[in-house]
Amino acid sequence: MNTHKCTIMVLEDEDLLLQAITKKMKSLGLEVISCTSGKQAIDYLNNLPELPEAIWLDYYLKDMNGIDFMNQVKNNPKWQDIPVMVVSNSASGEKVTSMLGLGAKKYFLKAEYRLDDLIQSIKEITGCAISDKTLT
Repeated sequence: MNTHKCTIMVLEDEDLLLQAITKKMKSLGLEVISCTSGKQAIDYLNNLPELPEAIWLDYYLKDMNGIDFMNQVKNNPKWQDIPVMVVSNSASGEKVTSMLGLGAKKYFLKAEYRLDDLIQSIKEITGCAISDKTLT
């Protein structure tokens, strides 16, 4: 039996939201790498023994925006295949087009989705086994 847990990196600079996302994902059997800044996430990616199955990216971080982060991911051959899901408070057509053009798999407006729906999308993007019984 495969005991490998899927690992999701979550970049979110709002602490309470980051805690809620992390708690929910862990309750569904996922490993979570919580980051409050783009620099922290880049440091983790450089030093982790295994890369995460996906990255949950808030567009606006304290130290960089989603485009800056995606450029760094896309330009690193080791990271460019990690699926990135952007979850943001703003979604202008230009932002969405730019992020998808840089390789983001999906772009979600936070206000339009429940946390469970977003986690379900992570499952679809990664193929990770997530305990469905707790998704409501």
